[in-house]
Amino acid sequence: MSLEEKLEKWRKLEEEAREIRRRSANWEFIESLPKKLKASLIYYIETGDIRTSAKLAGLDIEDFRTLLRRANIPVVV
Repeated sequence: MSLEEKLEKWRKLEEEAREIRRRSANWEFIESLPKKLKASLIYYIETGDIRTSAKLAGLDIEDFRTLLRRANIPVVV
């Protein structure tokens, strides 16, 4: 498998994970949150980067994971 094929496969997996996070999310709950938390959840949905998302929210990773559960956003790996 060439590098280009591997990169394309990785890109497709990332897009699939993003779609799962988008579909599963409780958008009504997310919209009700303060701007900082809302933005951090949207960043996580789009990127899957839990460390940066937690930092944006001002939370440690465990508290951010609790927020993800409340928002019905799965941690897709």
